[in-house]
Amino acid sequence: MDSTTPAASHATWTPPVYDMTVAPKCPDGSVALIQYEDATFRYPELPTELLGISVDATTLPPLPKRLTQPAPILDYTWYPSATIRDPASFCFVASVRECPVKLLDASDGRLRASYRIVDHRERQIAPHSVAFNTGANRLYCGFEDAIEVFDIHRPGEGTRLHTTPSKKSRDGLKGIVSTLAFAPDMSSDLYAAGSFSPSAPSSSNIAIFSESTGEVPVMFVGAEGQRVGAGYGVRASVSQLMFNPARPYLLYASFRRVEPIYCWDLRGDVTRPVEIFTTLSPTAPIGGKVRKTSTNQRLRFDIDYGGKWLAVGGEDGGISVFDLLAAQADTVVGENVAHTDSTPRNMPIMQYDGHHDAVGSVAFHPLRPLLLSVSGSRHFDRSNQSAGHSSEESEDEEEDEIIACDEDAPPSDHAKPTRITISRQRLQPTSQDSSVRLWGFGGGTGVGV
Repeated sequence: MDSTTPAASHATWTPPVYDMTVAPKCPDGSVALIQYEDATFRYPELPTELLGISVDATTLPPLPKRLTQPAPILDYTWYPSATIRDPASFCFVASVRECPVKLLDASDGRLRASYRIVDHRERQIAPHSVAFNTGANRLYCGFEDAIEVFDIHRPGEGTRLHTTPSKKSRDGLKGIVSTLAFAPDMSSDLYAAGSFSPSAPSSSNIAIFSESTGEVPVMFVGAEGQRVGAGYGVRASVSQLMFNPARPYLLYASFRRVEPIYCWDLRGDVTRPVEIFTTLSPTAPIGGKVRKTSTNQRLRFDIDYGGKWLAVGGEDGGISVFDLLAAQADTVVGENVAHTDSTPRNMPIMQYDGHHDAVGSVAFHPLRPLLLSVSGSRHFDRSNQSAGHSSEESEDEEEDEIIACDEDAPPSDHAKPTRITISRQRLQPTSQDSSVRLWGFGGGTGVGV
């Protein structure tokens, strides 16, 4: 999320105040860089009055409605200090399939620089995850069994860090590096990497690296609990990793088709999570619905800059908000939860219906008590598929031609095969709700929406 920064009236920054006692309001307007299914970037502009700042509109450059890419977008991230007021920093990195990594100008979409990742077959590799380091001078890109590191001031090729000695080796971090996250601490050069490959009995799929030590992991994170013995992590693909902005020693992780979000404290025993955040409870439904965990879609969570609130969307369109500072002694145990140890389980302090489809991502505003949410997922409806077909084939139809011979026919007829043409329509995915909403948690202070 990008925003303009008001002139500082004092030297001490305080995090925004969120009122979680009432449901938020949803205004018309938002500001963000949004990835769409049609391989485009778009960013609706948030009204400046919503942020409580006065800006001369004539001084801001007009933003294009969309930035079209030649192939599907795998991942993207803003430059850490990007702002529309500073043209030099107003840029972002995009990973587009079968293309070099692009550094794009956010004002017009022009290419500023490109960073090439080439495999042993001289093919272009598009990473599945991209992240800037804390100093914003290096770009880290994760792909299969490796992380490529680029100096952003030197376009071209980078330095490859192998996360595993070889494909046959059981050591290291194996599989596609699906997510990268840097600890928000200038005194630390640690970053976390997770892979799509589920953790094996002998290794975890979350590793902690150091920029100074290179490709040798500092430690591996996560055990599933006493129920599975000395396990090495949640048996699922890692979807997202994020450090707490105010407490950088806390690492949070979400997994594919796993509803809870796990938290580890890197200062102590990293083989067991210190907290688990879940909505799977009979006493916490959303509009009479129970949280689903069947989607392979990434449902990205976010933590506010004060390190107090964690928000995440669900497959059913609901949005849950957790209080990270509240300690909950009671342990929630259900049939859908695989843990039986004493790890504290926190329930959301607020849940509300945000959209009518899966909430793919949420993001807190860095300066104001605002939460951005986007929704949309692929749905295939076979009921609309026509039983018959016309003589003219459309773009979304394919013809299957079957040539059959009748074995009981006379020998003279064997040379005349019967041609049967079957026309079938390709199923096109649809979305029940592709929308962007901005939620205000103003309460008694901050900006009311």
